[in-house]
Amino acid sequence: MITQLKTVPANVVAFKATGRVTKQNFENVILPAVNELVQRTGELNYMLILDTPLKNFTLGAWWQDALMGIKQFTKWNRVAIVSESESLNKFTRIFGKLAPGEFKGFTHAEIDTAIHWLSTGQKTLSQEEIKAGKVV
Repeated sequence: MITQLKTVPANVVAFKATGRVTKQNFENVILPAVNELVQRTGELNYMLILDTPLKNFTLGAWWQDALMGIKQFTKWNRVAIVSESESLNKFTRIFGKLAPGEFKGFTHAEIDTAIHWLSTGQKTLSQEEIKAGKVV
C-alpha cells in the first residue's frame, strides 16, 4: 500500500510504502500527486519511504514506476529514497549519476534531513532551524 505524506513542504511529494504495493497504488496515489506537483512547480522533488521489502512490489507497480520515471524524466529535481537497505541506498546514489536531477538514499533516522534536502537542496539544517526545533 502507498500512502501520501501531507506534512511536507509544498514543493515536495512524499509517499510511504507498506505491505503489498500495486499498480493501483501508483495510479491512484502517486501519479496524481506527482503530476500536480510538476504542473504547479515545473519540477519534481520526490521521496519514497520504504517500509516494505521490494519483493512486495507487484510487476504492475514496477511498470507504473518505470513509466512515471520516463514520463517525468526531464522534471526530476531531487529524489530521496528512504530505506534501511545499504545496497538500495547505494544503488540510488549510483542511479543518480545516470539520471537528471539528484538522487540520494537515506535511512529512516534521516527522514527530516531528506525532507529538508528535497525542499531546499541543502543536506543539513541551519543553526536557526535547529534552535527552532524545526521538524519537517
